[in-house]
Amino acid sequence: MGTGLPDLLAAMQGQLGRLYDVELRQDVRDYVVTDRVMRAALMAGAPGRHSDEQLIVVESDDGVDLALYLDREVLERLASADPRENLSGANLADFWTVLEGVSHFHYLAWNAAFDKPVTLLELEMQAEVDKYFSTRLLLQEQPAATLGAPLLQRLFEDPGFDPQLDAEEMDRYQSASTLAGRYCASLASRFPAATFTPDLLRELRTFYRLPQTAKIARIRASGFA
Repeated sequence: MGTGLPDLLAAMQGQLGRLYDVELRQDVRDYVVTDRVMRAALMAGAPGRHSDEQLIVVESDDGVDLALYLDREVLERLASADPRENLSGANLADFWTVLEGVSHFHYLAWNAAFDKPVTLLELEMQAEVDKYFSTRLLLQEQPAATLGAPLLQRLFEDPGFDPQLDAEEMDRYQSASTLAGRYCASLASRFPAATFTPDLLRELRTFYRLPQTAKIARIRASGFA
C-alpha cells in the first residue's frame, strides 16, 4: 500500500470505533489484500463477480477467518487524493468503496467477538449508515467541501448498483440502501446540526448494537418513518 494509506485505513477504523464506542482488538490493516490472485486463492475458486471491495469470510470450528480485499487502483487513487484533506465529488466514490470494506470488517469482527451472527443484509445496511455518518464527520471538518449534491441525495437517491449483481444480490443491496436511507434521513431531520450531539451518538450506538430484525423494526417505527 502506498504512503499514507495504512494511516487512512486506521483512521477509518478508529473513527467507527469512536462513533459507536466500540473497541476492536483486530487492526484492519493486518487483513487487507490487494492482489487479485491472492483474492482468488482465498476464495478457494468460488465463483463470483469482481468487486473493488470484498470481505472474505471463512468459517471453521475454531472461529472465523477474515480478509478484506481492496482494489489496488482504488487505493492508489485515494493515496493521491486523501479525503481527510479534501473530500470532493472526485474522490467520494473511492472513499465510500474503501470505507464500506472497513465497515464490513469492523462490524463483523465486533459481532464475532460476542458470537453474534450477522446477515448479509444487516452488514450492507450498517455500511450505508456508516458511510453517511463518517462522511458527515469529514464534512464537519471541511466546511468548504462540495460533493456536487447534498449528502443524502448523493448516497441514497441514485446508488448506482453494479449491473452484474444477480437478482438476490440486487434485492439485498436495494433493501439495505432503502432502509439505511430512511434511517439517515430521519436522523438528519431530528439532528440537523453538523455537531454530533450526545443524543445523536446515543441513538447511533444503540442502533449499532441491534440485530437485523430490531434495526428494521426501529427504522419502520413511527419516529423513523
